[in-house]
This record gives sequence, C-alpha cells and structure tokens, in this order.
Amino acid sequence: MKQYSLNEKIIVLKAKKSPLFIRVVMFFFAFTSFLIPLVATIMSIAIGKGLQIGYFIGLFLFGLIGFRLLKIALWNTYGKETIIWNSSTLKYEANFGWFKDQTKTIKLNNIDFFINKIGYAEEKIGTLVIGDENKKIESAIKIPTVQIEELIVKLKEIEQTGV
Repeated sequence: MKQYSLNEKIIVLKAKKSPLFIRVVMFFFAFTSFLIPLVATIMSIAIGKGLQIGYFIGLFLFGLIGFRLLKIALWNTYGKETIIWNSSTLKYEANFGWFKDQTKTIKLNNIDFFINKIGYAEEKIGTLVIGDENKKIESAIKIPTVQIEELIVKLKEIEQTGV
C-alpha cells in the first residue's frame, strides 16, 4: 500500500493506521480524561461541597492530558501531511482529521529531496526531507525507503520539467 499521493506539486503523505484495538483504547482514555474531572466537579457541586480551585486545576491538567491523547489517537486514525511546493516556497500542513496543525511556510533558494533513514537498517523505513542547504521540512510520517525513493524520482522529474 502506497503511503503517498502526488498531484502536480502537491504531496500527500498518509500515516499508517494503528490496530483498531489500540485506537479504541486511546480514544477511550482521551475522552475519559475529559469526562472524569468534569463529572467529579458536577457531583461535588450537587452534593453541596461547592466550587473549589482544585477542581479547575484538575479540569485543566486532565484536559491537557486528554487533548494530547486525542491528538495521538486522531493522528493514528486520520493522520496525513500535505506538502505544496513551487520554485521558491514550501508549505507544510499536518492534518489530524478533526483539526489541522498550523501551516509552515519556508522560502527556498534551491529545492532538493532527501531520505532520512530511521530505525533499524533491516526495517528499511525513513522520512521525506524537502528543502535546501539552509532550511528544510521533514515529514513525521515513516514510510518504507523504497516508496520514498520512488517518490523522490517523481518529484525530481516534476521539478526539472516545471509542471
């Protein structure tokens, strides 16, 4: 299965989905992190103990934990990266399905494409790196190096022909 698609000067890299059980567990803990402190606060007020500052601290801390878990769960379910380039600029955006990360834009003098090999040698995986000698954007998605090499050949052809 290809983890990328290429349309003119738009590259879309897709994260490999985690097993369903793992994703269900991550979503469960993410939503539980939001719900437990909220329900505890409502129950405490209903019992008559009143509203205390500790409830806000708990809501905030568990909200951060829940948001981080939700972001990881969404990335492992819907994660994809979009890279758009032309002769002088490169735009990068991570998409989590329910929301998108901030778009990063860099200006380039000379665009080049590389593989950053990661993991063990026998795994043969890496990430796509696009940039010049000063600035670069590296993908967070791990892709088999064979697919990255194939993509780089196509990207260099597009860059040379100026399509």
